Amino acid sequence: MAWRRFLIVLAVVGPLLALLAYGFTRNPREIPSPLRGKPAPPFTLTLFDGSTLRLEDLRGKVVFLNFWASWCPPCRAEARTLEAAWQKYKDREVVFLGIDIQDTEEDARTFLREFGITYPNGRDPSGKIAIDYGVWGLPETFFIDREGRITYKHVGGIGWQSITAKLEEALRGIVSSQEGKGDYRQIR
Repeated sequence: MAWRRFLIVLAVVGPLLALLAYGFTRNPREIPSPLRGKPAPPFTLTLFDGSTLRLEDLRGKVVFLNFWASWCPPCRAEARTLEAAWQKYKDREVVFLGIDIQDTEEDARTFLREFGITYPNGRDPSGKIAIDYGVWGLPETFFIDREGRITYKHVGGIGWQSITAKLEEALRGIVSSQEGKGDYRQIR
C-alpha cells in the first residue's frame, strides 16, 4: 500500500518538479513577446506635467515606448542616449514616451531632472500598462509603427545603434523578426 501511494505522489509531483527544473534552465529574456507584429495595447497615461495622453492619439506617428524606474541601473545608463535620440527624431513624426513603474513620483521626477529628459513621461502606479505589455524587467522598450503595431521589443538597456536602426524600421513599417536584449555591466 505504501509503495502505491509513493508511486501516485511521484506520478503527480515528478512532472511538476521536472517542469520547474526546466524553467530554471531557461533565460527569461528568450521568451518571445506575443505582441510583436500585433496592435499595441491601448492605454491612457497621466504625464508628469498633469496632461493626459492616450496611445491612440499618437496613431500616424512612430512611438518609442520605454518602461523605466529611477532605481534601475540600466535605465540610468541609457537615459542620456534616449534623450539624444529623442532630439534627433522628434521632428520626424516620432514620439518618445517614458512610463515609470515601481517607483515613487518624487524619485521619478528627480531622475527626469537629473538626466534632462524632455520627452513626455508619466507614471503607471497600478502597473496595469506594464502588465498589458508583458513587462517583466527594466528597462523594456517597444517600438510601435504608424499603424499602431509593435515592430520590436528590447529587454534591458538599449544603445544608440539599436535605437536608430529600429526607429528607421518602424518608420518603414518593418516588423523585426527577433527581439533584442541589453548587455548591462555595472561600472563600479
